[in-house]
Amino acid sequence: MLRYTINRVLLTIPTLLGVAVLVFFMLRIIPGDIVEVKLRGDGGQVTQATIEMERHRLGLDKPMAIQFKDWMVGVVTFDYGISMWTERPVMEEIAIRLELSLEVAILATLIAILFAIPLGTTAALYRDTWVDYLMRIVTIGGISIPAFWFGMLIMLALLAGFNWLPPITFTPIYVDPIANLTQLIWPALAVGYRYCAVTARMIRSSLLEVLNEDYIRTARAKGVYEKLVISRHALRNALLPAITVIALEFTFLIGGLVVTEQVFNLNGIGQLFVQSVTRNDFTLIQGMVMLIAAFYVFVNLAVDLLYAVFDPRIRYT
Repeated sequence: MLRYTINRVLLTIPTLLGVAVLVFFMLRIIPGDIVEVKLRGDGGQVTQATIEMERHRLGLDKPMAIQFKDWMVGVVTFDYGISMWTERPVMEEIAIRLELSLEVAILATLIAILFAIPLGTTAALYRDTWVDYLMRIVTIGGISIPAFWFGMLIMLALLAGFNWLPPITFTPIYVDPIANLTQLIWPALAVGYRYCAVTARMIRSSLLEVLNEDYIRTARAKGVYEKLVISRHALRNALLPAITVIALEFTFLIGGLVVTEQVFNLNGIGQLFVQSVTRNDFTLIQGMVMLIAAFYVFVNLAVDLLYAVFDPRIRYT
């Protein structure tokens, strides 16, 4: 197990370095100049000399090789520079919004897991009955309905029934847990519905496949209790594909909820991503791409280790 873990950890290093190289050069290919957008975006009359001075101050006139060296040194030392638009440290800009997005992702994941496992398991055990058909309707609805539209329905229901609107400011959970959960439980529910639907359907299909395996029939033939057959033998193996789905959906929620954040007036990572792209803020985009890439890499690392826990055979591959 130790060797397996070390190999998986070492594989994350070239992956992150590759992402750092790609994001640096791809952003330089995209047309646009943040100095032009910043100084002339509102129709301001700025001389070319002023623009060149600003480019020099931001280090944009340095040779590409020097900029690349500075970027790679920053990646290794976790120093991603300052935002070219707000002139605040990139890590500070991200940290302000990461807490909100991360909490929504965690709440949505908990909602999905709590409902998906019993729903998917029940549907598989009662295949082709009214229970299975009802679960299919619920999950197909979750996959079909966009999260932001479901969020708008929640907002309208809360407004009509309780005269409730999302607060303007974000309250951290350590300041006021009740106010925090009152604000974030609804966007978590909106995205968690689809999350739950995808996971439940994956668990159902995986469990149906596992229940037809020879070792399940053998366990039943030996007289093992049906609850033990399902929980210890069938469900444990059926959860392997679901773990992958849960992990990928979780990492997507970190930076992929732009419209949902807009609906619930949340200033999260998704909103910051859009703002940085429209402003051509290279340093902030680079820092955020590295953040999302790091989440994907380390969540996939955790999934690999969970695979080894659920299926010991994987440890020896």
